[in-house]
Amino acid sequence: MTKLEFITVGGFAMLVLLHVTQSEVCPASCSCKSLGEAQGLHVDCSSRQLKAVPALPRATQRLYLHNNSLSAVPAGALDSLLSLQELNVSDNPWHCDCHIMYLKLWLEDFSAPSLANIRCATPAPVRMKALRQLTGNELGICKRLLPVKCLEFLWRDLILIAGAIITLLLLAWALKFSKKMVCQLKLSQYRPRGRLLRRHISKNHKIQ
Repeated sequence: MTKLEFITVGGFAMLVLLHVTQSEVCPASCSCKSLGEAQGLHVDCSSRQLKAVPALPRATQRLYLHNNSLSAVPAGALDSLLSLQELNVSDNPWHCDCHIMYLKLWLEDFSAPSLANIRCATPAPVRMKALRQLTGNELGICKRLLPVKCLEFLWRDLILIAGAIITLLLLAWALKFSKKMVCQLKLSQYRPRGRLLRRHISKNHKIQ
């Protein structure tokens, strides 16, 4: 590889890396500003008609998601924001069922004031109620409370246990059946001898 080719390849790699880094730093649906010496980001995703939380940079310190169309936050969506110091998720049509439990628990640990600003839009029984006031019973019970993988492992374990129980029952039945067969064979072996013995006794009795 010539020096010119090396520079060209290196420049192309730097451009690709820069593009990937920029795409990771700031979502296309948001505007981001550096906080300078704080080495964090001010990420403004407010009033963008968002229906889902975008992929957020890890360096986010201030995050604004208010005045959108968010109804829920996927479990784990905020766990990577270890530098987050300020969050606003108010003025969204939150659907307060069991799927919003992640956001409720996360905000309880992160910021009680942020949680206080969240009010439910649906379903009807909890409309306009503050999320922090709702209990697990009011949020309902999801049909699928465990992750898919956990459920797959659960069903696999149940099938294995059922298979083991059926196998043990079959072995017990086979053992019992084999013992019965052995007893019948022994009895069948003794019967001819008993008949011969009775004949021998009857002959001797006649001779006498």
